[in-house]
Amino acid sequence: MSLSDGSDAELAALVLAGQQDACRALLARHREAVFRLVRASIGDQHEALDLTQETFVAAFAAIGRYDGNRPFPVWLKRIALNKCRDWARRRKVRSFFVRAAPIEDAVDISDDAAPADVLASDRAELARVVAAISRLPARLRDVLVLRTVEELSQAEAAAVLGVSEKTIETRLYRARAKLKAMLGEI
Repeated sequence: MSLSDGSDAELAALVLAGQQDACRALLARHREAVFRLVRASIGDQHEALDLTQETFVAAFAAIGRYDGNRPFPVWLKRIALNKCRDWARRRKVRSFFVRAAPIEDAVDISDDAAPADVLASDRAELARVVAAISRLPARLRDVLVLRTVEELSQAEAAAVLGVSEKTIETRLYRARAKLKAMLGEI
């Protein structure tokens, strides 16, 4: 059997047995989807690369807990979203200490906001939407990203997040409404 032909469950079993080629095969198969999910969730492409790597390191370290009867991408995306939540918590802590600096140090803190009179190009508009999405509460952001960016079905998103399909529907409605309000404010 060629590793590229093996199922995710078969590759996971090979990883558990210590086969490095199986790690590479799973990484190649799923890294783009994980990166897209992480980037959409946190809104920072450079940090998304690091978090994608952390996701796979954590997944391979916990491969013994993977249930081969369940979809590997769901398990992996759950790990990725947990990494995003951890990153957001760390960022809030760092942000607190930056804001707690003496006022005279504020000269060194840059303002990334674009001037109000600058017309938004497609790229700037995308950046604005990504920034707004990253400010959504995690439970709303995760649903929005899974359903709209990753294009998962309601059932798949429910499986990734471990909630009911009705919860997905409700959170998606709330996420879209909140995002619309946020984009109207900017």
